[in-house]
Amino acid sequence: MKRGRKTNEANSSSSEETAEKESKRHKVTEEKATAVQSPDWANLLQDIILQVFQYLPLLDRAHASQVCRSWNQVFHMPDLWRCFEFELNQPATSYLRATHPELIKQIIKRHSNHLQYVSFKVVDSSKESAEAACDILSQLVNCSLKTLGLISTARPSFMDLPKSHFISALTVVFVNSKSLSSLKIDDTPVDDPSLKVLVANNSDTLKLLKMSSCPHVSPAGILCVADQCHGLRELALNYHLLSDELLLALSSEKHVRLEHLRIDVVSENPGQTQFHTIQKSSWDAFIKHSPKVNLVMYFFLYEEEFDPFFRYEIPVTHLYFGRSVSKDVLGRVGMTCPRLVELVVCANGLRPLDEELIRIAERCKFLSAVGLGECEVSCSAFVEFVKMCGGRLSQLSIMEEVLIPDQKYSLEQIHWEVSKHLGRVWFPDMMPTW
Repeated sequence: MKRGRKTNEANSSSSEETAEKESKRHKVTEEKATAVQSPDWANLLQDIILQVFQYLPLLDRAHASQVCRSWNQVFHMPDLWRCFEFELNQPATSYLRATHPELIKQIIKRHSNHLQYVSFKVVDSSKESAEAACDILSQLVNCSLKTLGLISTARPSFMDLPKSHFISALTVVFVNSKSLSSLKIDDTPVDDPSLKVLVANNSDTLKLLKMSSCPHVSPAGILCVADQCHGLRELALNYHLLSDELLLALSSEKHVRLEHLRIDVVSENPGQTQFHTIQKSSWDAFIKHSPKVNLVMYFFLYEEEFDPFFRYEIPVTHLYFGRSVSKDVLGRVGMTCPRLVELVVCANGLRPLDEELIRIAERCKFLSAVGLGECEVSCSAFVEFVKMCGGRLSQLSIMEEVLIPDQKYSLEQIHWEVSKHLGRVWFPDMMPTW
């Protein structure tokens, strides 16, 4: 009996020891698993942290820099501050979060000499936000910017500022940069003298200039830029700045081939704006010098103001009509725009565009993108248009109400017929996609 009791006690003790060892082993395994599943964020490669920080707004970036010493070091790396967008708005007029003024001061104090690609985005219509942008600009005395963008998503903004205040701030950047290659200053009070300062300090490096809706710039001012900045490859401006002299300057042997020219043809008050005519010889010289240029034209005119346009062949490639355009004008487009690649018509009226579309398909052999809004086209004419253009129509955005059923095709049938000629499934759009 005693021997049996001792044997049982020994077995019991052995079982307890085994259970204890098993428990310890499981605990160690769990600890190792936990260690594997919980990454050490502080020891992430700085290149990875840098890429993450580049996508963060400034305030979130500043908060993240307080996590640990390694992240704070990344926060102060010059590479992080080469490209930056200042978002400016007043809390009382916008629900969007702005860049904190104190943070902006710190960034300028520590990193102004690192900034190279900078944009100012004014997201409300307050004068105070535009003034804040100018104040920041005037402090960039130690920077050498390559890209500067002034973006206003609401009006008025920069145009509401005193002209002298804006010009003074902008000139600081022009004088100190010396290597500015890209400048976007749409809807600003920039003027001819400030453009001369730009040219005097950045003529060898400027490649892109966007300055639509800059009423204080004259044709002579933009001509000065074209005459001196021979490396200019992209240009965007209003039609009133376009001249025969400008096209000829862009066509000179000294000038590189232009890659992109955008022209905004805008009228705010019907009948009060006089539009001049550009000579065909000037267009011919321009396209001879830059045969692969994308010529983009945006028209925001009233029907009676189109008379000076599309009277002879012009090398436009992308054409957008933002207001109603007549059948007559669209008919002339088909006769005068052989290089046309993209056509968007937002409105036309209640007269079908059957003949006009067929003519465009016949004459515009490079057409690959079409968008039609408040227009009317018979289903038969539309099918014929698609058949003539064939598979080169990579983008076809047609509102459903544009298509008028006829004896040959219903709305249900046109889907299959158009898809057959395109070589892919196609449906009309329920809302504009351009």
